[in-house]
Amino acid sequence: MKRSYIFLLTACTASLMLSNCKKVLEKTDIGAFTASQVYNDSITTKLSIDYLYGQNQPGWFGNSGGSISGTLNTLADEQYGDNVYVRGTATIESVTDIGVANSTSNAYGKIRQLNMFIRDVNAGTLDPAVKRRYAAQAYFWRAYRYFELVKLYGGVPLVLTPLDEVGDDARKAALIPRSQTSKVFAQISADLDSGIKYLPTKWPNTADYGRLTSCAAAAMKSRVTLTWASPQFNPTHDNTRWQTAFDVASQAISLCNGIFSLYPKFDVTMWTTERNVESVLVTEYNTTSTDNGANNNTYPTNTIPKTVGGTGGSNQPTWDMARAFLMKDGKDTLTSKYAYSAQTFYKNRDPRFDQTIAYNGALWPVLGNSTQRLWTYYYSAKDKNNNVVQTSTEIGGAGTTGLYLRKAIDPALNSASLPTAGTDWIEIRYAEILLNQAEAAAELGRLGTTQEAYANVIAVRKRAGIEAGADNLYGLTTPLTSAQMVDVIMKERQVEFAFEGKRYWDLRRRKLLESTLNNKRRMGVVITLANNNSYTDYIANTRDASASTSLDALYASSFTVKTKSVDTYNIAVQTADYFFGIPTNALLNNSALLQNNTWGGTFDPLQ
Repeated sequence: MKRSYIFLLTACTASLMLSNCKKVLEKTDIGAFTASQVYNDSITTKLSIDYLYGQNQPGWFGNSGGSISGTLNTLADEQYGDNVYVRGTATIESVTDIGVANSTSNAYGKIRQLNMFIRDVNAGTLDPAVKRRYAAQAYFWRAYRYFELVKLYGGVPLVLTPLDEVGDDARKAALIPRSQTSKVFAQISADLDSGIKYLPTKWPNTADYGRLTSCAAAAMKSRVTLTWASPQFNPTHDNTRWQTAFDVASQAISLCNGIFSLYPKFDVTMWTTERNVESVLVTEYNTTSTDNGANNNTYPTNTIPKTVGGTGGSNQPTWDMARAFLMKDGKDTLTSKYAYSAQTFYKNRDPRFDQTIAYNGALWPVLGNSTQRLWTYYYSAKDKNNNVVQTSTEIGGAGTTGLYLRKAIDPALNSASLPTAGTDWIEIRYAEILLNQAEAAAELGRLGTTQEAYANVIAVRKRAGIEAGADNLYGLTTPLTSAQMVDVIMKERQVEFAFEGKRYWDLRRRKLLESTLNNKRRMGVVITLANNNSYTDYIANTRDASASTSLDALYASSFTVKTKSVDTYNIAVQTADYFFGIPTNALLNNSALLQNNTWGGTFDPLQ
């Protein structure tokens, strides 16, 4: 689970290199090495590719280091957050990922590093098969970087070789116009094809866990082709794109066969079990703070609320997110055989609900306490002026939504290990490939059926623990039209990948941001203890025992459940945000760039 820092200085770059390997590497002073010396040696070449992993691997919630990636959960309906995107006030200056400087911290700086590696490793004297394997990994990360850019802006300048850094001629050569969006997607697919062709299906050395595989490359290509086929880029519903998306997802499933599959159950162990079959693309983290350059995972400490021994509680699901989960028979609250009541909103839900959301009274074994419960209710008290006030039971103050995220929180963590957790981030799970294929199949209506769509959604629901039902459809109905099946799949993705950095991109590529969010306010829940005129938290000493006996009875006798708006304004996502504007500094820096036509320019991001 660890990534360790080493030092690698070459004539081309002077950078700290980040290794993706498990073994802690010693500091190595090779600052006098030339490029040929580095790329003629397998050890130093490996150090260089390790650095590129560290530069480009996404972190928790799919954070890729861009303008919006660190706030993905707050851009839709998963979590509350005040930002220009939901306010509808984004401008051409809001998304600056295209960058204007040669820095390893921005997209084109990282692409430059990747291009240099590709050039130099191919010029080296390593065995041709070894060179192809190294280059394929760099091609993957270049594809990843361009995909992050094209999702935001449409077509961007395609730079496929390192540009000179100084001189007037170099500056003129760098004035590269934007490529058509279709050409950028084609280049991304071509780069990923290199990974599919030359990367192993599985690395033989266990220390190489986390390195790219042919399955990972095909899975990423599946994500890319699905996006290219989706309404954001394909408003005319060109079925050839959907056919490509289906074929690529099918190829990914075939390449993964026997190596990757659905993890047996949907629970925390999917995240805490290293090298598990679900983990197609993984970013590894350390488990100790003593390593030189330790790369610890701060997700748990930022997520576990103080009430149950954590320090954060910053990731809080909305009531909207809680309501998105179906009942445990796979039906919605109107058609389920299980009666739904807001008073016992947690009861008889899709099992993924309890694995994702912590609520008032929920059993949440964490930090060594197997019987610990979360309490978030308010109770009546009196202030110093004898006025009745509502007081939160939460240490440090009440949360925003009344709910907390518990997904992937390792129960084995203790207070000492919490700040240095090593839980890996799974960027692509096998379930995503299945749902990618399902969506493409549903769009195609393959020969009047949606066979693959049904089979894949059922597989994901079965793994989740949803009841099969007498018809073995796990809550699905038949027949469903293509449009109805797409709607089912989008809702399935919402709960399966909750807080995994997918929701905003899904709504964006399907052009559902406005219809899903606009003119609405995200909601939270407020749970209040009945006032018995004692003006104290009179159940504090008995609530755990009562909840263990019957949480339903405790809710019925002691709590009221009401919802509240956590937004202070109606969400107003702009239509223009489906392709963000090119910032002024980028336009000034490169006179060949054209602004998007959705922001007053002439560049058509749909071409």
